[in-house]
Amino acid sequence: MPYPTELRAEILAACDAGEGTQAVALRFNVSESWVRRIKQQRRETGQIAAKTTRTRTPIWHRWSDWLLAKIAARPDIYLRELQAELKAERGEDVCLQTMCNACRALDQTRKKRR
Repeated sequence: MPYPTELRAEILAACDAGEGTQAVALRFNVSESWVRRIKQQRRETGQIAAKTTRTRTPIWHRWSDWLLAKIAARPDIYLRELQAELKAERGEDVCLQTMCNACRALDQTRKKRR
């Protein structure tokens, strides 16, 4: 969890008042490298708030409905077959690990017929 903006502002104010990086770090119980990083962030971007992390959509999300339909139609399909059909039908070239990750995230198991 990032440090609050108020704490960041206090630390930067202490640095601006002439206190050294080490003294500020000890006073606020943070690392010296972190103090240097927030000073650098303010210098380069003008912002003191914590950087927000972006949410990333998995590559397989675009064709998850297709994958669910394929596995429902043929539960014993191999990952390599799914990979080949995806390339043929949708023009998407992905590795086997991406296929495996998608199946796992969608809670889809490929059961072999008995």
